[in-house]
This record gives sequence, C-alpha cells and structure tokens, in this order.
Amino acid sequence: MALPRILIAALRGGSGKTIVSLGLIASWRKRGMAIAPFKKGPDFIDAGWLALAAGQSCHNLDTFLMPADQILFSFTGRTLSTDLAVIEGNRGLYDGIDLEGSTSTSELAKLLKVPVVLIVDCTKSTRTVAAMVSGCVQFDPEVNICGIILNRVAGARHESILRKTVEQYCALPVLGAIPKIKGEAFPERHMGLVPTPEHHWADVSIQKAAEMAGRYLDLNRLLSIAREAPQLTANKIPPTPPFLEKGGMKRSTVKFPEPPPRIGVIRDAAFQFYYPENLEALEAAGAKIVTVSALADPGLPSLEGLYIGGGFPETQAQALAENKAFRHDVRRVAEEGLPIYAECGGLMYLGESLVLDGVTYPMVGLFPVVFGFSKQPQGHGYTIFEVERPNPYFRPGVQVRGHEFHYSSVLSWGGEAEDLAFRMIRGTGFAGKRDGLCYKNTLATYSHVHALGTPSWAEAMVEASASYQHPRPKKIG
Repeated sequence: MALPRILIAALRGGSGKTIVSLGLIASWRKRGMAIAPFKKGPDFIDAGWLALAAGQSCHNLDTFLMPADQILFSFTGRTLSTDLAVIEGNRGLYDGIDLEGSTSTSELAKLLKVPVVLIVDCTKSTRTVAAMVSGCVQFDPEVNICGIILNRVAGARHESILRKTVEQYCALPVLGAIPKIKGEAFPERHMGLVPTPEHHWADVSIQKAAEMAGRYLDLNRLLSIAREAPQLTANKIPPTPPFLEKGGMKRSTVKFPEPPPRIGVIRDAAFQFYYPENLEALEAAGAKIVTVSALADPGLPSLEGLYIGGGFPETQAQALAENKAFRHDVRRVAEEGLPIYAECGGLMYLGESLVLDGVTYPMVGLFPVVFGFSKQPQGHGYTIFEVERPNPYFRPGVQVRGHEFHYSSVLSWGGEAEDLAFRMIRGTGFAGKRDGLCYKNTLATYSHVHALGTPSWAEAMVEASASYQHPRPKKIG
C-alpha cells in the first residue's frame, strides 16, 4: 500500500514540532490536498490544533495504549482516501518509558515505515548540531531520517554554517531554516498549547503557521519525501482494516433494542478531551451521541448514558458553578442510576467543589471530594490499573492501560481507599495509589483510556445505557 506520509520529530520536547506540523498541514491543504493528521502519543491539545489545520479529525497513534495491529489498521484506514498523512511525534525521537524505547516516536516510525524529518533547535550551536544529528542517524539505522529542519536560527551567517556542516557531516538535506520568530501566535499554559476551543484567534494562528512554512521550509522537497515513502507490506496490513467501514468503525454485532440508547457527551470549553475513536466506538457499539454543554445548556436532555471527558474545568470554574440547573440535573440522573463515565476533568466536575486562589466553586457534589490545584503536575504519564471492584464498565481482574495528566489534587475526601475500584500498578491515580470512584452506575477516574487499546469499554458503556433504557423485568418469587 503506497501511502504518502511524513513524520515530524525532534531531539526533545519544545523544539517546534507542533508549529512545523501545523504549517505543513495548512500549506498543503491550501494546495487543495486532503491531509490526514496524526499525533504520536496520548496528547489531546496538539491533536486539536492539528485537526483544525487539516479540517478533519486528528487521530492518536500510541504504542503504549494500543497494540501494533490496531495502530496499523487505524493509520491505513484513515489515509486511504487522503493525499498525504502528517504525523507529529512527541518528546525526543528516541524518548520512551523503558530502556528499549518501546513507546518512542522512533518505534512508531519503524512500524509505519515513515520518513522522518528531524527538527533541531540550533540556539547557540553550530558544528555540534551535526554531531547530534549524526548520533540520531547512527543510534538506530532502521529509523529512516530523511532530512533536517533547523529551528531558531540566529541569522543568515548562522544558517549558512549550519547548512554546510549538516550536509557535509551527516549527508542529509536541510529542508528548512526557521529564524527566531518574535511574537506569540500560539498562547501556552501549564499543559502546553491552549486548546483551540479557548483560543478565539485559532484560525489566525494556523494562518501564521502556514506563512512560516511557506517562507522558511522547502515544501516541494518535503512533499517529495512523503511521496517516496516505502510501501507497507500487504502481509502486515490488510487491504481493508477490519474495524473500519467507510472511514468509521465497523458496527458491533451486538444487538440492542431500538431506538439506540442516547449517550450525552459534554463538549465545551471546560470539557474537550475526547479521542475521536472513543466517540466512534460508542456509535459503532450502537449508541446515538448527543452533544451537550455544561456551560450553556440549562439542563440535560433525555439520555440513557453520559460521558464526561477531560479538559480544564478550572478555567471555567465560575461558569460551571453558576450553571446550577445543569449541575443539579447531573446529580439527579446519577442518583437515578444513569450510566455515567467520567475522566479527569469529568471526575473533578463530579466532586463537591474546586478551590482556586482561595475561592471555592461548587460542582456536582456526587462524590465527597474537594479538589485544589498546584503549579506542578500531580499526575503525569502512562498508567496501568487493575480493576478490583465491580463497576459497570470494567470486569474485575483485568488490567487497563491509560494516561493521566493533571495539576489538580485531592484536598479532602470523605471516602476510604477501599472504596476505590482500581489499584494503580503504574501512575498516581486518585489517592493512595488507587483510582476509580464508583457510585451506582457512575465511574470516575483520572486515567484516560483509548478505545483501540480498551475496546471493551465502549460496548460496556452502550450495554449499560441500553439496560437503563430498557430495564429487565424483576423476577417475582
């Protein structure tokens, strides 16, 4: 399968991968090309920006959260009807969580046989840049590094020295040189780029990225490299990925009573972190997605389930607190046994309150927990948890992989460690190396799961919603 593709990597985080990826996608899209954007790793924010630039959903590719065959199926299935795939790496090219680098961008590059373009921050460096690039090339010869982009170049003389040095010692083409650009088109916060729903000038930022790419990058040569990507062998990649159907997930064979159960998804400036595959998986399992807003809606519509994703509820704490009717509606349906699944920001919303700068903002109050916030991450990285208590969505005894990234912490909690459904094998979790607050049909956790790595989650959510919609008659006697 000849799938034009390119991967943008770097020596470390903060080197300019996102800005370059956005610029390339936006520039090629202006040429009338259909671009399939991907983000390596579990990141939501960069993926949101990439989706905005491409005009279509960005999908995550993560060798920790999902098996290799699912990555291959997802990638091929979502690129078959596009002109080009652009993958943004994460951290440094070879960085991972173990000695072998099994979760690194380099391993993904080898799996997908994708040409790699390496961005190098050239601040106060000349010949050493060539040494670093040479080290990356020799570290793993199976990684196909095809070119270099110089970033934060001090001027024309600096650029000339860098180009000559890299091309002489590394035998790699320099595909662009970006100067130190003053001004900030992409505002940042403690978790990286500000999410696009909060950034009113997002389209302007994308335009600036495209202008940067057009001015400083060799777009034609980069495009040629993408189009020269080697074929993915048929024995590894089925021509039609089995879980995809017309660009979406294949429908489940499980039959539920009609009409399909309606699962609400809170999507607004407070709650915006959802993997596209998770929503697709719910629909594939038989659900009808109903989008609601905890900020703007006066209450919940008629639903059979509710999914509250992550986000930044702390940035909207006052607005969330002021929407009393919506908060009370969520509390009411939870008490009535509505199936609710909440991740990270959703967990915080279901608590008693958020405390910010000494001000307390009331939340749903389903769980007796008060959250505060720190300047340093309180949970950051991949997670593995073992399910120890019965709950509506995960079978006891199984181990689940996920990801957590939060600056919130528990200030007070009226429960016990034994009340929590999960034991953390890897990661911080909620408290005392445990997670999974469970009440009736509500389960809330700091860990985000991905449907391609945890396929049972979506069907369990839909099954619980269908059972709530059509309760089984109680046996008499």
